[in-house]
Amino acid sequence: MANKKISELGQLTTPAGTDILAIVDQDASPSATTKHVTATNLMTLAPVQTVAGQTGTVTLSNTDISGLGTAATANTGTGNGDVLAIGSGALDVGGNAISNFDASINDKTDNYTLQASDNGKVVVMNKATAVTVTVDSGLGAGFNCSFVQKGLGQVSITGTAGVTINNRQSHTKIKARYGVASIVAYATDTFVLAGDTAA
Repeated sequence: MANKKISELGQLTTPAGTDILAIVDQDASPSATTKHVTATNLMTLAPVQTVAGQTGTVTLSNTDISGLGTAATANTGTGNGDVLAIGSGALDVGGNAISNFDASINDKTDNYTLQASDNGKVVVMNKATAVTVTVDSGLGAGFNCSFVQKGLGQVSITGTAGVTINNRQSHTKIKARYGVASIVAYATDTFVLAGDTAA
């Protein structure tokens, strides 16, 4: 075969392990010489790459995991050092206490209709005259939030059409300034109002 430039050679897209590649041996004495190596021997000497603690074939979709730190190699679960696993939309911390938890505050100075985003929040009503909190339908079973009457205006809590708000004493208001009450949806569109309430 006549000598050719490397760029003139045909391309081999699926090399076999016994195929031969040219390689310059830099360790040869007294000067480097060109030798050959099989594809298998070359790959055997190649360093093994690891991704997230796994070796072998790893498929990435343009994903950079370098910023994940220990999360890239941690097991999923609820034990110490695990990456938290959440299934079916429920968070299970295995009976352990949740500490350092603060509820978000939603300050209002006029009538207000509860939003789904108020779930778990404290709605602070601050008005000098009477003010109403409206409980809308569709908030879902399990929705809960608390109310604080910060201003002098008494806070009334009412529901839109289709919403039922129960109270042991048939109360619908917060009793007075600095009173606190809460609602909990124990079924769809059915709530219990409890706390420092009044008729």
